[in-house]
Amino acid sequence: MNFLLQQLLLEPRRSLDLDNDQLNLLLSQARCSRLMGALALELQRIGADELLSPKVDRHFQSARLIHEKQKRDLVYDSDKIKMALDSVGEKLVLLKGAAYLLAGLPVGRGRFISDIDIIVPRHRIDEVEQAFIGFGWETGDIDPYNDRYYRKWGHEIPPLTHRKREITLDVHHNILPPTAGPNVDASLLFDQLIEIRPGIFTLSWQDMVIHSATHLFHEGEFHHGLRDLWDLDRMLRDFPERDPHFWEGLVSRAQELQLTGSLFHGLNYSQQVFNTPLPEGIVEAAASRPQMFRKPLMDFLFLRAFRPDHPQCELPLTNLALNLLYLRSHYLRMPLYLLLPHLARKAWMRRMSKEDGA
Repeated sequence: MNFLLQQLLLEPRRSLDLDNDQLNLLLSQARCSRLMGALALELQRIGADELLSPKVDRHFQSARLIHEKQKRDLVYDSDKIKMALDSVGEKLVLLKGAAYLLAGLPVGRGRFISDIDIIVPRHRIDEVEQAFIGFGWETGDIDPYNDRYYRKWGHEIPPLTHRKREITLDVHHNILPPTAGPNVDASLLFDQLIEIRPGIFTLSWQDMVIHSATHLFHEGEFHHGLRDLWDLDRMLRDFPERDPHFWEGLVSRAQELQLTGSLFHGLNYSQQVFNTPLPEGIVEAAASRPQMFRKPLMDFLFLRAFRPDHPQCELPLTNLALNLLYLRSHYLRMPLYLLLPHLARKAWMRRMSKEDGA
């Protein structure tokens, strides 16, 4: 039972059958996967936390306290972010973890966040950035090359940090860089927003799933890949109960956004890893012929990536798979004629930084 975490997230009551060594392994896997809070809330949901030994449950209790504090902080920080956006007549649209938590969705149960992600229309990005600067946010120390890269080739501006609260804010104007293969029309996302609090919005349920899958499968580092896949599983179980037409329009919405490839991977690996219940034929409906042809290779890579970053969870050739996925992410991000000079420049910058610090 080396891969305990996946099993216990789905069947938390089985934690009561574990011995001390297995519990220590479970705690270690949960921490390194950033799923400690999610597991703690699952145990609490079924009352198993009261049956665990105090020595074990104190770890989960600590995770629950951190989660509750982050939720309280998010309410306060969201109101302050909204004030800055109100000053320029723009909506606050939350993305990812912040959206899950503030909307009170099951996917947010125990979810930890390290920053707050929002999205604004591309044509308002400069005005929005100046508004945040006026409300106490700053870019901080960033290399001029990296700053230009964000603004010319990225789908967000450089991260902003509040001078007093030290909260990091990522301001997006799209969900993929303009150099990525899919040409995402981000304006479509603003047509189906859901208001979760007065003046505070999230993406629609379908767009939330598609964005989550897109973010995950264009990533190059998977130290919390299992956490992000757990997000998808939670949403795919919850949203069809909220919207009886959720499945009917999911694939067509991904086609409209040119993101069926990411949706296919999200559905496929959520089902493989977490046994997510899906309508018959929906995975195939989201797949293209090249994707089905590459599926054995992608399974080899991703089924190694979607495991806790823990020595006892590694499969043979895990490091090779992770390195290939890292290269894949860069290839997806921009074409080779831009990518190769960029990687060469970054390598040179890292070398110079090491020499300066020697």
